[in-house]
Amino acid sequence: MYAILDIETTGGNFGDEGITEIAIYKFNGHEIVDQFASLVNPEKPIQPFVVQLTGINNKMLIKAPKFFEVAKRIIEITEGCVIVAHNAEFDYRMLVQEFSSLGYDYQRESICTVQVAQELLPDEESYNLGKLCKSLGIPIPSRHRATGDAAATVKLFKILLEKDTGKKL
Repeated sequence: MYAILDIETTGGNFGDEGITEIAIYKFNGHEIVDQFASLVNPEKPIQPFVVQLTGINNKMLIKAPKFFEVAKRIIEITEGCVIVAHNAEFDYRMLVQEFSSLGYDYQRESICTVQVAQELLPDEESYNLGKLCKSLGIPIPSRHRATGDAAATVKLFKILLEKDTGKKL
């Protein structure tokens, strides 16, 4: 079972970012069996370049739940799953960082679709999510938003599973 996710953040210095949006699609290898998406109040300001990139602004997050309010649901939907993300190191680090601030040791295995795509699709010009999806004909309904990027990553992961004849995934 896989938990395919995307996270948007406030930007800023490494280790000082906060989550502003998260989307998770629980995927059994064939179809989405559960999903969760939410804006998250990071309790810190969003960097202007991130507001411009994502369209998420500080005002939108005032009434959004804080991370501790969505943490239980994140644990539940990812339990027994391998985390899958495009640049998984970043998204997984963000989850570990947020859970650590709550005193919880969050640990899951992870798969990075950038690394897998580089191995299974060696002729691609770029492994940036937008460019890779365009090359593969995968639409991204709302780029740089968690739900759009996570949904595109689900479709990308399906393609990677099909191309994985050696069953490394």
